[in-house]
Amino acid sequence: MRVSAPLQIIDLNGDGFHPLLNIKVYGKTFTVVLDTGASKTAFDKGLLLKANKKALINDSDILSTGLGTNNMQSFTATIHDMRIGRLKIPEFQVAVLDLSTINIAYTQLGHPQVLGVLGGDILMKYKAVIDYGKQVIKFKL
Repeated sequence: MRVSAPLQIIDLNGDGFHPLLNIKVYGKTFTVVLDTGASKTAFDKGLLLKANKKALINDSDILSTGLGTNNMQSFTATIHDMRIGRLKIPEFQVAVLDLSTINIAYTQLGHPQVLGVLGGDILMKYKAVIDYGKQVIKFKL
């Protein structure tokens, strides 16, 4: 069975497009960037702690690459009960980074803040199909 969630495609002022989608974490709705080039789903540390002050964020020995740097300190967190539309992800480990510079840039472009990026780990696990024309993403349960 497939479930779908709507995408919002935003224009980065002539510098490309980003597909955004809404997810629920800790019972709160957040916007994330759908990033097929990201190997792992990553959330912003500040927004994650704002959503749940008791979020268990663990140190990681791994330095994150991408996002314009190859030495960003990273953490991990296990997210319980993440939802993307009707897709329920009961327990999933995400990278936790400081993504404040991305949110500053998004705000300057008039776009909403994002919790982070939905990466290839979730896209692969749930066999995602992205339809830019219909602005929808489908997952297989």
